[in-house]
Amino acid sequence: MSENDWKLYLEELERRRAAARAMGGSERIERLMTQRGKLDARARIELLFDAGTFVELGALTGGPDVPADALVAGFGDVNGRKVLAAAEDFTVLGGSIGSGSMAKRYRICQLALQERVPLVFMLDGAGHRLTDTGGGGRAPNDLLALADCSGEIPMVCLVLGASAGHGALTSPLSDFTIMTESASMFTGGPPLVKAALGEEVTKEELGGAKLCSEISGTAHNVTPDDPSAIAMAREYLGYFPQNRSQAPPRRDGGDSGARLLDGILELVPVNDRKPYKMRKVLEMLVDDGDFLEIQPKYGASLLTLLARLGGRPVALVANEPWVRGGAVDSAAAIKATDFIETADAFNLPLIFLTDNPGVLAGTRAEREGILKWGGKMFAAQRRASVPKLHVSFRKAFGFGSTVMAQNPFDAQTLTLCFPGLTMSSMPASSGGRAANLDEDEQARVEHIQRSGPWGMAAGMTYDDVIDPRELRNALLGGLALVDSRP
Repeated sequence: MSENDWKLYLEELERRRAAARAMGGSERIERLMTQRGKLDARARIELLFDAGTFVELGALTGGPDVPADALVAGFGDVNGRKVLAAAEDFTVLGGSIGSGSMAKRYRICQLALQERVPLVFMLDGAGHRLTDTGGGGRAPNDLLALADCSGEIPMVCLVLGASAGHGALTSPLSDFTIMTESASMFTGGPPLVKAALGEEVTKEELGGAKLCSEISGTAHNVTPDDPSAIAMAREYLGYFPQNRSQAPPRRDGGDSGARLLDGILELVPVNDRKPYKMRKVLEMLVDDGDFLEIQPKYGASLLTLLARLGGRPVALVANEPWVRGGAVDSAAAIKATDFIETADAFNLPLIFLTDNPGVLAGTRAEREGILKWGGKMFAAQRRASVPKLHVSFRKAFGFGSTVMAQNPFDAQTLTLCFPGLTMSSMPASSGGRAANLDEDEQARVEHIQRSGPWGMAAGMTYDDVIDPRELRNALLGGLALVDSRP
């Protein structure tokens, strides 16, 4: 067979490739960028991957009439490591999911699990394609594969437009969901809600970024636009291994060595009734003052952050005394449970920094299920098999210390506290009144609570009492101890 014999085949191949690259056409792409201020699916993919590394899979799905079947997918490098990704293409039938793109979604998930590499989905679509009514017979869908991937490989979901129905279900099955400020996410969009319930709502009211990140907790973080969301996805993946069988990537050099926290005594008041900003302590504590906070606007009395200590990626769970004294409410417990389970799945050491008056009490807290969600948080930290390091700062009462991993015989690598710590089942002032203690007994209980951690240290409740300025070095020592773990 000569080269001329191949000509017709190669011309047809190029025609179909060109149709796939053209997406919904230049007019729709221009409208997407100018009127909506968004990148198109291929521009998003190119921005996610290191330059020149993307290899497309399934480009011919859907044929010339439905380019790539509204889903651009493939693999490439993110910070030099292999990642699989798929992006819904809003310019083709509103980014809806047809039988071809369903097969492609499943294939991408299956391949990520098989080859043990992270997976990224970018959502901007209308869910299942109503006009695709031919049926697919007995065939798997991507939700099965996404569930199989959970806890095995890191999964990131970016919501970059309106995402409804089946497509939106990618988010709760992922480890980390980022939304842009103009994005929205829901099981059914406003037209469906009006038809089914007679309720008129906007996309923002139904599932806007503010609602999802601050009220429902469906999304983790919000960024201004597509480039910042994609940059955050790249940053997030940099803290994680390729899969649960590997160790997280270390980054030595720079600010990875020992140092005292000389300014911490000015940040943290001795009086445990005075609030302070734990974020400021964390900036001082971690390498280069650099961290990625997860769900900053949800459950704000507790902080969950990814950072590096001594070049090693770690997961930090810290009470925020600036918000309700650091009391753990249901949203904080839900956030922490999710974060702890993800860190445990991918071998990130957990560091708990405690300064709270307990779990939140009151009628609202009980109606929001604080007992249930506090219990779930405790169970998550108890089941965690990664190294656990705990530090009590100024106060830790009742279940508030238990959910923060201050539990003897709970597999901690290191348990430390600051001098001046007050710790008990409940604060003496309010607890004494509730127990109807007489004046002498009340004074005795208050004296015990004010006497500091010396009795607990004497009985090995804590491994050591440290000068707050030694916090970073003490944690580095504990992390060095776990280096021999497989």
